[in-house]
Amino acid sequence: MTRQVLTFPCEGQTLSATLDLPDGAPPNVGLFIVSGGTEIRSGAWSSNARIAAAVAAAGFAAFRFDRRGVGDSEGANEGFRSAAPDIAAALAAFRGAVPSITRIVAHGNCDGASALMLAHGRDTDALVLSNPWTFEEENAGPSVKALREHYKRRLMSLAAVERLLTGKVSIVKLIQSLVKMTRPAPPPSTLATQMAEGLAGYAGRVRLLVATNDYTAQAFLGAWDAKDNRLAQCAGATHCFVEPHAREWLMAQILDEMRRV
Repeated sequence: MTRQVLTFPCEGQTLSATLDLPDGAPPNVGLFIVSGGTEIRSGAWSSNARIAAAVAAAGFAAFRFDRRGVGDSEGANEGFRSAAPDIAAALAAFRGAVPSITRIVAHGNCDGASALMLAHGRDTDALVLSNPWTFEEENAGPSVKALREHYKRRLMSLAAVERLLTGKVSIVKLIQSLVKMTRPAPPPSTLATQMAEGLAGYAGRVRLLVATNDYTAQAFLGAWDAKDNRLAQCAGATHCFVEPHAREWLMAQILDEMRRV
């Protein structure tokens, strides 16, 4: 495997990226990684760097970048809602750097997934989207559905029941949360609707991956069509899939999609 750093232009600014290439024949399939939040292109706990290395070891190319105003890239960080030009410029740079590529699978976690959805999966052949962010800025907190799932797991845990009976859990906070659970779930946010519209006209394959121990993921499920057969859940996984079994599951999902495409 070889790893190189490169730069490319985006609306008058210079953005930075990292390209991983396999040894041997030039690859015809590549993985395009969009980081979430203000994460640099290596990802949380170097998760994106590990994914890219595994992809290259499997014979594919991998490209990850810092959007404007993040990491090594110039410009102002306008957030994931304004990332479509960055994604388009990065995809063009990826194709230019690896002319042998004919198919691209894009992967994003959290608002990286949301950014790809808002960009209509621009110029990609498949999407692997994990824990998409659906909160409006002012409502970034646990959803009713997330609270229900959380307390369902807690009530099934003997340790959690013991903590409640021995006074180690705040009764006031518990009651406040239970009251919130009784309220009807709010309608999907404007953001969730826009994300659904972004995928509606997408012609490529889509995987929607959900970590069961993540509030962001549970909020997404509450705002999404539960009958969507593109959904898959990883039991016991948290937001960044840091657990060993979750890391393996996510990597298997990505590589399977790359081999299919």
